[in-house]
Amino acid sequence: MISHPSRHCTVELQALPSRIGQVRRIVSAQLRYWHLDSLIDRASLGVTELLSNVHRHAQPDKTCTVEIELDLGRLKVSVRDHDPRLPVVDDAEPLATCGRGLAMVAAVSESWGARPDGESGKVVWFTLPTASPAVAPPARPLRRAVQDAAARRFAEVAPATEALRPDHAPARSAVAG
Repeated sequence: MISHPSRHCTVELQALPSRIGQVRRIVSAQLRYWHLDSLIDRASLGVTELLSNVHRHAQPDKTCTVEIELDLGRLKVSVRDHDPRLPVVDDAEPLATCGRGLAMVAAVSESWGARPDGESGKVVWFTLPTASPAVAPPARPLRRAVQDAAARRFAEVAPATEALRPDHAPARSAVAG
């Protein structure tokens, strides 16, 4: 359960290939801190694609701001740059090596979009749900209270450690790590 109604993290950077990896690690660490480990892969992919677009297309410079915000039930990742041109999703050729970034962002996110930011910039963003609309976990069977004193003493005894030992030792690796 999220105890704070809103959480926020901002990183300013030059969208250079070496910095993109650093921002991906920052986003991953922040999501771990917020206990949102299940969103790390999708958020990292999305922020990588948005920063790659800034690196490839933004004019006049590659300066941008990555913002991640956790609001109840939703993580929003946005990238703000100084190029007012809004991105266009193109149909990439089957053998093309680029041109699929925004389509991938759309595929892994709940929603995404782009909007002008003043007269000299834009914001491209995507959202991820923080809780999956999964079916409630099955109810655990209720334990019966042990009524008999002898049965209660038996239930409190831990199993013998000999029964838990494997018949053979596990294999060990010669590789460190």
